Amino acid sequence: MERQKTSHPRRELTVEGETTLLPFLLEAVRGKSRNAVKNLLTHRQVLVDGVVCTRHDTPLRPGNRVSILPPEAPAPADLPFPICYEDDHLLAIKKPAGLLSVASDRERERTAWRMTSDAYRLRDPAGRLYVVHRLDQDTSGLLLFAKSQEVKDALQENWEKLVEERGYLAVVEGRPPREEDVIRSWLRETRTHLVYSTDKPCPDGKEAITEYRLVKTNGTYSLLELFLQTGRKNQIRVHMKDLGCPVVGDRRYGGAKSPIGRLCLYAHRLTFTHPVTGQTVALRSRKPRDFNRLFREEV
Repeated sequence: MERQKTSHPRRELTVEGETTLLPFLLEAVRGKSRNAVKNLLTHRQVLVDGVVCTRHDTPLRPGNRVSILPPEAPAPADLPFPICYEDDHLLAIKKPAGLLSVASDRERERTAWRMTSDAYRLRDPAGRLYVVHRLDQDTSGLLLFAKSQEVKDALQENWEKLVEERGYLAVVEGRPPREEDVIRSWLRETRTHLVYSTDKPCPDGKEAITEYRLVKTNGTYSLLELFLQTGRKNQIRVHMKDLGCPVVGDRRYGGAKSPIGRLCLYAHRLTFTHPVTGQTVALRSRKPRDFNRLFREEV
C-alpha cells in the first residue's frame, strides 16, 4: 500500500561548505525562529548522513546530507526507556532489567521489541523493526533493531565479522583473584535450561571466551568491565560463577545476595561496522545509577 503523503515532506539538503549544524539550519529553514530551529534538534528531527543529530555544533563538511523530518513525523513516542541511537537503517534502545527482548510462551506483549515497534509505528505506520540480537530478561543495556529484513540478515549472517566489541559492566560478589584475565570454557545446557561449564571440548558444548578487568572494589563487591569474544547464552553469568564471584542478584548462578533487587549486569558498549554505510558505529551508555549503591563512593 502506498504511504499517504503529508503536506510537509521530508527535506533533503546537501552541504556546500564547511560549517556547523545550527547555522546551516538557520540558513536553510527560512521563516522559523532560532528557538523553532533548535526544537528540530531537540525533537530528533534532523539527520546528518542518515544519523539523528541533536547537537547544534555538529561539524558539517561539503557533501554531507542533512535531512529534516516533517513535524508530523517526530521521533518515536515516549517510551519507559530511552532510544540511544537511530539512523535510516538501525535503532538502538536502553533495555531495562526485567523486560524480555522478544516474546516468550508466557509473555507476548510486554517485550522490548513490541513496545519499541508500537512507538516507532506512530511515526511511520508502514515501518517495521526486526530483532538483531537479544539480551537476557534480567540483563539491561544496549539492544539493537534493524528497520528492514535485509539489514537484519546482513547483521546476523555476518555478526562475528561486523561486531568489533561487545562490552558489559557487572557488579559481582567478592573480588576476582586477578585484576584482569581471560576465561575460556565450553558451555552446555541442561534440559531445565541451566547452562554450565566444562574445561574440555565436548560434542554438545560451545566454546565461550570472556575477558574481564577490575574497575573498582570495596571487598564485598567488585565492579568489572567484561568483553565477549563469543556470545553464548548466560556466558558472563556462568563464567562469573566459575570465577567464584557470581553476579550480584543472580540467584540462578550462585548469587547469595540481591541488595538492589535486580541482576547487576549491563550491556554498555556495542561497536560494529554499519552493514549499509560501512562506517564504524560505537554505541556507549553509562552504567545504571543503582550500581553505585553497592559502593561507599561513586564507581
